[in-house]
Amino acid sequence: MSAQNQATTSHDHNFLGSDHQRNERKVWLVIALTASMMVIEIVAGSVYGSMALVADGWHMSTHAGAMLITALAYRYARRHAGNPRFTFGTGKLGDLAGFASAVVLALIALLIAWESFVRLANPIPISFGQAIAVAIVGLAVNLVSAWVLKDDHAHHHGHSHGHSHDHDLHGHTHEHGKVQDNNLRAAYLHVLADALTSILAIIALLLGRSYGWLWADPLMGIVGALVIARWSWGLIQDAGSVLLDAAPEGEEVRQEIQEAIAPTGDRITDLHVWQVGPGHFAAIVALVAREPKAPAHYKTQLAHIHELSHVTVEVQAGAA
Repeated sequence: MSAQNQATTSHDHNFLGSDHQRNERKVWLVIALTASMMVIEIVAGSVYGSMALVADGWHMSTHAGAMLITALAYRYARRHAGNPRFTFGTGKLGDLAGFASAVVLALIALLIAWESFVRLANPIPISFGQAIAVAIVGLAVNLVSAWVLKDDHAHHHGHSHGHSHDHDLHGHTHEHGKVQDNNLRAAYLHVLADALTSILAIIALLLGRSYGWLWADPLMGIVGALVIARWSWGLIQDAGSVLLDAAPEGEEVRQEIQEAIAPTGDRITDLHVWQVGPGHFAAIVALVAREPKAPAHYKTQLAHIHELSHVTVEVQAGAA
């Protein structure tokens, strides 16, 4: 006997993060702050001769562009959340945008390193006082931007599954574990990279003014490039794992499913778990049972797994 889970009511596939719209507004605000400071730093760095300041300004421009990817991804995902062309919704669009932003971040690191090596070989005079003042203002803007984005960067929060899904196993509000929005994380890392470069620029300028070490300026640029590259690699790994349906959190959900089914005496013959959005997972569970029950019975057995937002169950008769 074979029983396939069927939709009994109309449902959508909206697997966007619970703070999707609020995060989108925050990113637009940070883009405005970053773009404004970008212009100031590029102009001031060129006038005062600071490579660290110019590098900070130019990579701010690329960060503003990368955060534009973040903002537009939020908007597109929100507007097309109900589009049936997207089989499992648009929840993973943020991970795609985060992956793209991580690649941009890596290119920024390479650009800063290259320019710093060039300046290390050919140092130029620097107007330290003016450059330090502008770098401090830039750091202040970066810290404000980081504060705006940090509030919702990977945290614990309550999340409601009150949608009208046949696959919605819960009708109540519950607590999720750590929810990571890689799209917001990408914007956050771009801002952190800005802040790091500003800090290193200030240190380099202070050393240069105090000891005449012109080489400190490009050296700090190289240090910053290495740190930014490391952040980029981490984001590429995390966003890429979601895009390839290999998110580490999926293993935890998989284990919970196996533990929930085991006491029934039925045997799981095939199990697929993948992330469909921040804090949302889908699963396909194939079972063999001596006395098969309706798919709804097994879905009830999985109802305590809060991360499961879409479940398909197939049951066949056989030796369990």
